[in-house]
Amino acid sequence: MPPQRRSPRDARGPAVRRGRGAESGRESGRPPRARRRASHSLESVLTETVALLDEHGEAGLNFRALAGRLGGGVGSIYWYVSSKDELLDRASDHVLADVLAAVAEVGGGDPVDDLRTIAVTLFDAIVDRPWLGAYFMRNTLVQPNALRLFETLGQQALRLDLTARQRFHAVSAVVGFVVGTAADLGQEPPAEVLSGEVDRDEYLAATVEQWRQLDAEAFPYLHEIADEFEAHDDTDQFRAGLDLLLAGLRLQAGG
Repeated sequence: MPPQRRSPRDARGPAVRRGRGAESGRESGRPPRARRRASHSLESVLTETVALLDEHGEAGLNFRALAGRLGGGVGSIYWYVSSKDELLDRASDHVLADVLAAVAEVGGGDPVDDLRTIAVTLFDAIVDRPWLGAYFMRNTLVQPNALRLFETLGQQALRLDLTARQRFHAVSAVVGFVVGTAADLGQEPPAEVLSGEVDRDEYLAATVEQWRQLDAEAFPYLHEIADEFEAHDDTDQFRAGLDLLLAGLRLQAGG
């Protein structure tokens, strides 16, 4: 749905009356001032918003910083969005346009394999932009691309011998696993890794050493997977989990 355009004055509420009031211009014979239109486009607003989020995360996004990048006033941004929340929702949807373009030719092959391809593409996008997972499909009224992506996943499920409820659960499970896992991988690393005190491998090695010191009878699973955890690759682990989920879906569909 296209954004409702408004003037910066409208976004702040009614004009504050000063001196002789809002009609003073007409009373003095001066013509009323024309409303200034924003000099940039919604596309440029969203492009710069995404750039700010990529560089500094959500904490670094504010209208003053965005206006500085756009070369205009803060009020001009309100021409396109009513709040920071709406800006974040639209920015995430802006990124999803690239995901949709990347999977535009997917479909017509094995439906479970096609589901996997779309899921991996979405996962990669969220891993590249950790802020994206928090706003995926948060408000589909202003996120048409999120809705189209959900529909694209659903259309693959329509090709499987499932009930409507099973399809809904299947697509929801895939989206939940993809977004949740990608968001988890996008978390800030521990302070000692972030500061450079230790690297990732050293941190994992220390964690595993702690596990090995635990009582083997009380923690048999941790002892068994300690070596796997120390050498694991996050992306491989995600793909293995996705394959397990999709294998269950294939069985449910009679395949």
